[in-house]
Amino acid sequence: MNPKLKQYRIDLHQIPELAFDLYKTHAYVKGVLESFGYQTETVAKTGLIAVKKGISDEAIAFRSDMDALPVTEQTKNLFPSKHPGNMHACGHDGHMSMLLGFAEVVSKIKSLKKTIVFIFQPAEEGPGGAKVIIEAGIFEKYHIQKIFGIHLYPGLTEGKYGLANGPMMAQNGEFNITIKGKSAHGAQPHLGHDAILAAGALVTQYHTIISRYIDPLDPAVITIGTIHGGEARNIIAHDVKLTGTIRSFNQEIYAKLKHKMRDIDSGIGISYDVQIKNDIIDYYPPVINDHKLFENLKKHLHETQFEILRPMMFAEDFAFYQEKVPGLFVMLGTQNTDKDFIHPLHSCYFDFDESVLDKGVELYQLILNIESAI
Repeated sequence: MNPKLKQYRIDLHQIPELAFDLYKTHAYVKGVLESFGYQTETVAKTGLIAVKKGISDEAIAFRSDMDALPVTEQTKNLFPSKHPGNMHACGHDGHMSMLLGFAEVVSKIKSLKKTIVFIFQPAEEGPGGAKVIIEAGIFEKYHIQKIFGIHLYPGLTEGKYGLANGPMMAQNGEFNITIKGKSAHGAQPHLGHDAILAAGALVTQYHTIISRYIDPLDPAVITIGTIHGGEARNIIAHDVKLTGTIRSFNQEIYAKLKHKMRDIDSGIGISYDVQIKNDIIDYYPPVINDHKLFENLKKHLHETQFEILRPMMFAEDFAFYQEKVPGLFVMLGTQNTDKDFIHPLHSCYFDFDESVLDKGVELYQLILNIESAI
């Protein structure tokens, strides 16, 4: 194992930061990149761009996310988070380590045919740093034609690559619902308009969308994750608040989910004499891997090195890059039952063996060769 990769991971794991406010992380990554001889450009507040110029202006980009999650770490590793309440529970410390390792490899190549752009991006976990980087004109400035990324994944055996042809991750949105009724004594329910009763009907009706209005062969999800309402056991509830998420791989299906939710909101409002406000926030488009990039990589890997993944309902703002240029997103397995590295992404117990990071750097180098950049 490259000891530098482990050290990067140890250092970055201890300074998890959120969203765009990645000041320590930014300073660390910037220092490492500059030690390799790169000049860096700050973008999206605390993101970083580094470039290795090639003979051609045509560029290939490689991206790592940088932000952590508001999770209190419960792992047993010897270098836990020093920021209470924050944790790299999604592997972004590993992603940065792999891309830094690859950046060092590229820095030592004397002549490149194509320009290589390294993108260190904040706010993947929200609200979406990829979109900000695109809007900053980075792709036009550096003539980026293709983009690649790797994500650690405990659903795969340690060191194995997870490939997907076409849809890989879902488009996602989040909704915040407020139901306003009329309060009354619990013994006189006819004098009120029960927001809890309306909420129950709304939850039931939402779950008919998937079962009755969406083709069973088209994957989609509606999940209501929280519900809060009422004041006391003997009072008709005045208001209820619900939150949840919707997901689909197909943008038409995603739009249909929203349309049917609006229809149900209107019908429940009339039926139960309540007011329903539903703020649906669209987040990330679906991650759709480019077919040609998928095939090119697959044929350069032995069948023992990878698995073909079924599409997953996770969401990733790498999707914004793929709307701009052809892109390929690859999972890298971290599952190791002997070391208890089995916990899911976003878990307070998520951890991995740093030796797997070498596999990420190796994959980046293979892509570099496939794309004839050397």
